[in-house]
Amino acid sequence: MATTELELTGMTCASCANRIERKLNKLDGVTASVNYATETARVEFPETVSTGDLVAAVEAAGYGASVPSAEPVAEAGDESDPLRERLVISALLSVPVILLAMVPAWQFDNWQWLSLTLASPVVVWGALPFHRAAWVNARHGATTMDTLVSVGTLAAYGWSLYALFWGDAGMTGMRHPFSFAIERTDGSGEIYLEAAVGVTTFLLAGRYVESRSKRRAGAALRALLDLGAKDVAVLRGGAEVRVPVEDLRVGDEFVVRPGEKVATDGVVTSGTSAIDAALLTGESLPVEVGPGAAVVGATVNAGGRLVVRATRVGADTQLAQMARLVTEAQHGKAQVQRLADRISGVFVPVVIGLAVATLGFWLGLGEPTSAAFTAAVAVLIIACPCALGLATPTALMVGTGRGAQLGILIKGPEVLESTREVDVVVLDKTGTVTTGEMAVRSVEGGDEVLRLAGAVEAASEHPIGRAIAAAAGVVPEVVDFVSTPGVGVAGVVDGRRVEVRRAAGQSDGTAVDVVADGVRIGTIVVADEVKQTSAQAVRELRGLGLRPFLLTGDSVGAARAVAAQVGIDTTDVIAEVLPADKVAAVKRLQGEGLVVAMVGDGVNDAAALAQADLGLAMGTGSDVAIEASDLTLVRGDLRTAADAIRLSRRTLGIIRGNLFWAFAYNLAGLPLAAAGLLNPMLAGGAMALSSVFVVLNSQRLRSFR
Repeated sequence: MATTELELTGMTCASCANRIERKLNKLDGVTASVNYATETARVEFPETVSTGDLVAAVEAAGYGASVPSAEPVAEAGDESDPLRERLVISALLSVPVILLAMVPAWQFDNWQWLSLTLASPVVVWGALPFHRAAWVNARHGATTMDTLVSVGTLAAYGWSLYALFWGDAGMTGMRHPFSFAIERTDGSGEIYLEAAVGVTTFLLAGRYVESRSKRRAGAALRALLDLGAKDVAVLRGGAEVRVPVEDLRVGDEFVVRPGEKVATDGVVTSGTSAIDAALLTGESLPVEVGPGAAVVGATVNAGGRLVVRATRVGADTQLAQMARLVTEAQHGKAQVQRLADRISGVFVPVVIGLAVATLGFWLGLGEPTSAAFTAAVAVLIIACPCALGLATPTALMVGTGRGAQLGILIKGPEVLESTREVDVVVLDKTGTVTTGEMAVRSVEGGDEVLRLAGAVEAASEHPIGRAIAAAAGVVPEVVDFVSTPGVGVAGVVDGRRVEVRRAAGQSDGTAVDVVADGVRIGTIVVADEVKQTSAQAVRELRGLGLRPFLLTGDSVGAARAVAAQVGIDTTDVIAEVLPADKVAAVKRLQGEGLVVAMVGDGVNDAAALAQADLGLAMGTGSDVAIEASDLTLVRGDLRTAADAIRLSRRTLGIIRGNLFWAFAYNLAGLPLAAAGLLNPMLAGGAMALSSVFVVLNSQRLRSFR
């Protein structure tokens, strides 16, 4: 199966997106998800289907589609300018029409003909996007929410023309009392130009605000993509040559001066400095780096000159992967939104039928034609469920964008629904709760023991040896160094034969005995160091109603020591687990009826992350773990896990609130309109405001901390 993204044109409402999605999914083997907010379709298709077939299917539905160019395209200017121009002109022409209709004292002789003159450009040109979309869909035997708007405004305008030219409304001296309720009178003397222009202007205003907000919602992703360096000083033949960052290749060495951005992911080959990753990960403290340290593209060199060897370029970099995850997340649909899409797909024909039934009902009761007609138009206008189509995409765009700014990458809306159900969170110990680096915890025998052991271990490459050597600091030289795998190391220091070998019986770490000239002179305990933020992270996870478990392959004693440090109950420690058994541990908890989240970072965590109901991978870990997870935490700080769950739950809450508002608005408005209690102009304003409310409600996620 191949995957592609199509850029769509011509969509004006959620019904359009639903129609394109259904058209694409009718192709054999094709799975498509159309996002109205981003105006794109993510399509998975077999070899038997070409991208040309996909584009043709979209065009057959009456819309435009294209495959985005691989080359980066400079961002266009304010795409809503034509819409803003249409809105401004329509508003200027509509205000006098509405005021004349609402204030009888201002209705001079023949005022109605001035209203017609001003209203005609609004209904014909201002509402042209609605009319055009309705016509395109009608040609393909379909109806959308634009159909409701177009039919409603043209009906109000057409009735006004009838009343002016063939009824009594065109007579000199005609007066038109305005009421928010529907007055059931003889329709030949009534005009509804204010309703036609008011609805058009309200809806254009709603579309304009919606358009601006959609662009603002995607600003976080654009900002993320803009973080990267634009050019780089590459070392060629010992000289620095500045080239575009796109020309970098794996293995190239490049220079990063103080204040410059690291051009791409790589490893430091020379120089020492502090790297500021705040823009990329939100981490406020710079990280010290030196030869052998990994650095990430788009981070900032805050100290000395570095020479870095590129290990990943282009689409393989962490920045590009982050952007890809954010983009993919915005394409999915939560289950609750899929229900809304199915409803909106059948909603329009039902509403048209309801409008016809409303018209027939009032006429059947013997009410004036104008009253029956007005109620039917109000039904058409109030029913447009634009807010349903915007409820999920806008919240998802803002939520995933904000997450990316905070170093939290959400893979899709299904993930949001998982976070609401989670009962327990399983924390892998090494690299997640702990740093994954050994450190000296205690020394029996004093500084001399540490000095002698450090001198011997300085020649060792073993993690335990490096930890002891680092703790010892400056040490004397060792001669006749010998390393015996599985036993320890030995050498001569200051004329004394010193051995450092594994000890037994230590429960809370790894112990080594230090022997000088055949006599044990002390013991050093080395343990994986607990991250400073892990205890606070566990408290925050408990605050979210989650029960934390510690999962590790270490001994029970070492695991319990770490659990005690961070506040995990000893009964919730799962120790001495082989990598292959981590999946079984997750399954056992799930078998107890618990919904399990897991946080891990290693290759050996990948299967368990995939098995868990919610997998959270530390971005400092392996690519395999990140690929298997649902959420990626760019920073190595476990507190981000609690932030990720809070953000996911908040985003899901916003989506549910949006959908409730959209449904409640339609359910409340339709009976009022059908009962003749809602003026068409007010119906149009309410419909536009419902979409604006949904978009603005989603923007609240931008302030998430």
